Amino acid sequence: MSATLKYGVSLYSYTGDMNTVLTLEDAMAEIADLGATGIEILGEGNIPGYPAPTAAWIDEWRRLLDTYGLEPTNYGSWIDSRMWRDRDLTVDEGAKMLAGDLRLASTLGFTTLRPKIGVVSMDLTPHPIWQGVIERNLDLAAELDIVICPEIHAPTPIKHPVVAEYIEFIQRTGSDHFRLMIDTGVFQRAITNVQHDGLSDEAQEEGWRKPLAVPMADLVDVLPYTAFIQTKFFEIGDDLVDHQIPWREILATLLEHQWSGYLSSEFEGDRLPYRSIEQVRRQHALLRRIEGELRAA
Repeated sequence: MSATLKYGVSLYSYTGDMNTVLTLEDAMAEIADLGATGIEILGEGNIPGYPAPTAAWIDEWRRLLDTYGLEPTNYGSWIDSRMWRDRDLTVDEGAKMLAGDLRLASTLGFTTLRPKIGVVSMDLTPHPIWQGVIERNLDLAAELDIVICPEIHAPTPIKHPVVAEYIEFIQRTGSDHFRLMIDTGVFQRAITNVQHDGLSDEAQEEGWRKPLAVPMADLVDVLPYTAFIQTKFFEIGDDLVDHQIPWREILATLLEHQWSGYLSSEFEGDRLPYRSIEQVRRQHALLRRIEGELRAA
């Protein structure tokens, strides 16, 4: 069976342009015009009235999906383990937050959910409550048929105790509703000088200016556990060349090992007006060209 790669876009890509030069409908029309079929959102960031959007907004969301032929893919959720200064979030509290997001994601038609639990180190080790929070929601995830996918994101490489714990959790629970999400920033080969307002120098240094250059062999090892891929990128030039992310190697690996699923654009470059729109278009053109060349070879 050959791999089936589907293309989508995270609304996070359009950060800075959303609600300034793009409405939700504008963004969905843009995604459809790319020939993409998937839309990924951030619950708190993209849903007015979160965690309880109005029935009218939900109806409009569904209308726009039908109008533009889009499929909800991944829903970004946060479990705020640092909500209070004087104590940590409890497992019960975190599990309740995640359950609410699972139900909302299901209402909106999503099939995967990325839980972002607060971290306790610069290499993104999640707060120890993560296992209890997830385990208490596995039955609900199965009932709603949503796969919970923690994100493997720089500066955490694939060969890391965090990822090993996730895989051990999958094997211990035997659940089909907990898998991995790979962020392609882990394969970054060259430094980027992207600067985002509000992000500390330390965070930028750890996240983007120390490329991990994770080898493709590490990706192969976790593909059986991978349900979703965010195609993180920073800059694609006028010549459709990306100097940071090795797309040909990534796509060749996915095709060779017959991985099927969504590749969801996550542009994290400079936030100049309209720039995200052009950059996502360039990425889709580049990825489709590479995929076509690899399949024809």
